Amino acid sequence: MTRAIAARQYVCDVAVLARKDARLELRSRDTVPAMLLFVVGALVVFHFAVPVDLDEETERVVSFGLLWVALLFTAILGLTRAFVAEREQRLIDALVLAPCDRSAIWLAKTLAVVAFLLLAELIALPAFALFFEPVDGATIAAVLLANIGIAAVGTVLSAVSAASRTRELLLPLLLLPLAIPIIVGGIGASVTDEPAQFLAFLALYDAVFAIISWSTFEYVVTE
Repeated sequence: MTRAIAARQYVCDVAVLARKDARLELRSRDTVPAMLLFVVGALVVFHFAVPVDLDEETERVVSFGLLWVALLFTAILGLTRAFVAEREQRLIDALVLAPCDRSAIWLAKTLAVVAFLLLAELIALPAFALFFEPVDGATIAAVLLANIGIAAVGTVLSAVSAASRTRELLLPLLLLPLAIPIIVGGIGASVTDEPAQFLAFLALYDAVFAIISWSTFEYVVTE
């Protein structure tokens, strides 16, 4: 019974913190619009940058590669501001001292980042289909799995870099090496005829790094 009460309280804490992030974004409107403008602008630039004389298979691989690059840097743009409000308003100490499990802060932030990414991708994927290639179910599944991995790892790294004056530079330097498996898995799922192994790879990445991020966030945020 005690465990059930604790689990219920944990879920309530996560919901309250995630709702707080959603309200902050609705009031400020400085993260999601920037992500939307960036990803659409990047796809427009990529559309005119790709040579027109490529063969069909090469063009397909290049197009999906550019899609995943655009999505990754859009995620970095959103993650850069994940803890900015708390740092600017000096609320990070209040979050740490709040009577809740500190991993609930990580989970709430991760859910908020996933939601922001989904909103950006609702525009990005149709724009990609318009400029480049149709998007199939395997690509959509890969994008959804990639969102979890990027948000899980990126939230921890965003907390690390938020205290730095060079957080816009530090976060990409930390995240990009860890995001290489996501890019490999995402492109593989998008361009191959048998994407199951790449989707399984992305799911495994999500599970491993979500557990690591969840278990280490308390030590990261207290430092």
